[in-house]
Amino acid sequence: MEIMILLVGLIILTETSYLIVKNFKPTRSGTRKVYIDTSALIDGRILNIARTGFIDGDLIILKSVLRELQLLADGKDNEKRNRARAGLNNVSELERVIEVNTEVVDDGEGMKKVDEQLLSYAKKNKGAILTIDYNLIKVAEAEKIMTLNVNDLALSLRTEFLPGEKIKLKITDKGSGRGQGIGHLSDGTMVVVDGAANKIGREITVEFMRFHETSSGKMIFARITRQR
Repeated sequence: MEIMILLVGLIILTETSYLIVKNFKPTRSGTRKVYIDTSALIDGRILNIARTGFIDGDLIILKSVLRELQLLADGKDNEKRNRARAGLNNVSELERVIEVNTEVVDDGEGMKKVDEQLLSYAKKNKGAILTIDYNLIKVAEAEKIMTLNVNDLALSLRTEFLPGEKIKLKITDKGSGRGQGIGHLSDGTMVVVDGAANKIGREITVEFMRFHETSSGKMIFARITRQR
């Protein structure tokens, strides 16, 4: 009987430990508060940004922002309704992202508009506003409030070159594939050139064909431009 009780106790302890580990989300309290506006939540790219762990502060979602999303989700405009519902779903997804601490803050039922609430909280707490709203960004800049524009981030990470562009490239080594040669751009990006294995030490003209991006970096595949 004692053995059975012991076995049952061990099973319960194991199940409890599993649930604790499964539901555990580490607290990553940052030094800066980043207030997300309605436009950024609807846009949705903040999810991928949050998952990378690059955000160095706490993500704050004001309840007035949620109320604005709710009003849009209940509205008659079909497009706005669908986008707002996607924004509400993004809120739930953000709360599940373990790489960043997301908090919903009750900012009361004040008479201020949503943008005014965001500006007030960000200014009072020396925080930043994450948005893609051009007008909000301009007002924040006038009030010396930091803004994080998702569109600016996307532009800064845009590929410098496009398929079909041609550049001069020095081939420095053989590639792993048959006949491939390797060179590097000024920013360190590796360029794999078909048919350039016998061009080591020479500068040749290559044409970009495709780009391959992974978590470890960017790689470009190119071919030798034939001289006429």
